[in-house]
Amino acid sequence: MKLSLPRTLGLSVLALAAAASLGLAQIERLDLAQMISKTDNAVVGQIIDREVFRVDDPVDGPELYFTTLTVQGKSLYDGRQLTVPVTFAGGFITPDEGVYNSEAPSADDVRIGNQVVVFYKWTDNMGGQVAANALYASHGGLYRVVPGTRDRIVLGRGDGYAISSNTSLTGLTTAVAKLR
Repeated sequence: MKLSLPRTLGLSVLALAAAASLGLAQIERLDLAQMISKTDNAVVGQIIDREVFRVDDPVDGPELYFTTLTVQGKSLYDGRQLTVPVTFAGGFITPDEGVYNSEAPSADDVRIGNQVVVFYKWTDNMGGQVAANALYASHGGLYRVVPGTRDRIVLGRGDGYAISSNTSLTGLTTAVAKLR
């Protein structure tokens, strides 16, 4: 069966547009030094609150959902104790109201009570005129911390992430101090 020229051309344009959109949807590859140079702070601590909210914006559109985590802990950059809100796109207010975001941290990663390391940077407009400490590099800016035999362990995310492999919290703290 032979495709007509208009149909073939239309399919070609559609395939080209799909390929172009895939080329734009990439997570930034960052090593630890690059992550530190691009962020305002990194905090190791406990998630003590999580709130999802909706924004309807005349420019960016209706039904924009954001999740704000409140993390209480210690700055890896200067050692200060602090409590900081960190926001990312996506989340659910109820099981039926919200939106998934493939670049957001998993629900398991953002449970209240989890120990985490978060990297963030202030953003004047995350969309919908939301100004906040934005989780940097989406899910690549949040790392779970789990108990280890001698030290707490920061779970790495693999090649291309600021913390690529599991590392002790003491080792990460030392590495950050050297890079700062």
